[in-house]
Amino acid sequence: MHGHQIRQSAQRDHTELWTDIKVGSLYGALHRMAGEGLIEEVRTEQEGSLPARTIYEITEDGRLELESLRDAALRDTKLAPDPVDLALQLSEDVPTPILASTIRDRLGALTCKLEEWRRLKEVAAPYLTPLETHGFDHTLMRLETEVTWHEGLLKALSVTPAGVVERGEDE
Repeated sequence: MHGHQIRQSAQRDHTELWTDIKVGSLYGALHRMAGEGLIEEVRTEQEGSLPARTIYEITEDGRLELESLRDAALRDTKLAPDPVDLALQLSEDVPTPILASTIRDRLGALTCKLEEWRRLKEVAAPYLTPLETHGFDHTLMRLETEVTWHEGLLKALSVTPAGVVERGEDE
């Protein structure tokens, strides 16, 4: 593939989540990987008035590196700390309505993201392999858990999801 095709594929696959290559710095990474012997230039193509594009191919060393990255990702079970947990620990001085508003905004964003992933899975379903379907399900379950956790946090703050601060009996 040429760089633009690789970039599109990397964006679809969310490559930045499992490697140190950011989509925005792809061309620099291609040159670095070529220098390391992980990929090689096989030819240059030009379609019409478009700029010439270098076509890359993965090398045997590149396949071994890819397998190593994949295997490491499959074995990695550590949970990355969520900055929200630390922020909550440091939020004792934040008035409850303000904290609740922030959490409500997060809940809304996560709910939207969950619905986007549900729609995406529905559209993609006919084209997904069984393993890709499990990947979608993993993301959906994680988002569902986040939504449930945020709803529980709002309840713990005595705030309804609609944003009404409930008064205790002694208030």
